[in-house]
Amino acid sequence: MLTSDLNALPLDETLFTRLYNQHWEKVFAVCYANLEDVEASKELVQEIFKSLWERRDHLEFTHSPERYLLRSAKLKVFEYIRNKQTRNAHLKRVAFEVSDQVNVTEDSVMHNSLYEVLVYLINALPESCQRVFRMSREMGMSNKEIASQLLISERTVEYHLTNALRQLRARLRDYAL
Repeated sequence: MLTSDLNALPLDETLFTRLYNQHWEKVFAVCYANLEDVEASKELVQEIFKSLWERRDHLEFTHSPERYLLRSAKLKVFEYIRNKQTRNAHLKRVAFEVSDQVNVTEDSVMHNSLYEVLVYLINALPESCQRVFRMSREMGMSNKEIASQLLISERTVEYHLTNALRQLRARLRDYAL
């Protein structure tokens, strides 16, 4: 009886109400069986019937209304699951990116802080030791080049570098960040 009524377009409020009352439980059951989530299932039932009402002027049933509604429920469930998986993947990606950004910021702050301490400690070295250390580490000069430029032996250059590194290590331990 309802099938023949539905083929008589347009779908009016009375016919829609009868259709809803007859089939909403079955549509809900299909949604809930797949999702096991009452609220999400209720939401999908509402979307299915809302869509049916909005398309009532252009809708033609080739099979029974029940078959149409149950098929709609299955499609809505698949769409819901797909969207949920997409949202979860997106949230994981965003969380990972935020985590990386936090680490980059933290690393940058730590680097800058360590650099400031290191500059302070290098400036606190004895002048000859400081000069040899800067020529070696900042200018990239070899021990032989430093010795030639400062007119000292390579052994003296090695002594100053060893002394500078020993003092820096000892003092950096005191500044353990």
